[in-house]
Amino acid sequence: MMTQPHDHWMDVALAEAEAAAARGEVPVGAVLVGPNPGEMLASAGNMIVETKDPTAHAEMLVIRAAAKRLGNERLVGATLYVTLEPCAMCAGAISFARIKRLVYSAPDPKGGAVAHGPKFFEQPTCHHRPEVAKLGGDQEASASALLKDFFRARR
Repeated sequence: MMTQPHDHWMDVALAEAEAAAARGEVPVGAVLVGPNPGEMLASAGNMIVETKDPTAHAEMLVIRAAAKRLGNERLVGATLYVTLEPCAMCAGAISFARIKRLVYSAPDPKGGAVAHGPKFFEQPTCHHRPEVAKLGGDQEASASALLKDFFRARR
């Protein structure tokens, strides 16, 4: 069952996604919260175009920033909130960082790797499997609409 803190952090991630869209980036946002309640370690939106870096997905950016901030490549006990189901690259990074929990809103049947495609965390070669929760409702609708509007404007 999703609780109020999940809604709050997903709203922060949605704000990052909106900021990414305003910069011309695919509107995906992420927030990494530490094991201490209310401790935001990092937040970001996609920066692929801006940085000319194909790995600058929102998830990768918050994982890098949090690891640097904590001085540790392991983010044990952290929760990652992301507006779109992570791709295979990001799922791998989530596993390697030992993130405890992943909460996402919009499903990604084409590029997602958690509930779709390779289902990364279900593979026997996956070393660490976070708890996974899909946050539906208003956050899912907002994240999906933001993505659809972004791509519709570019067609």
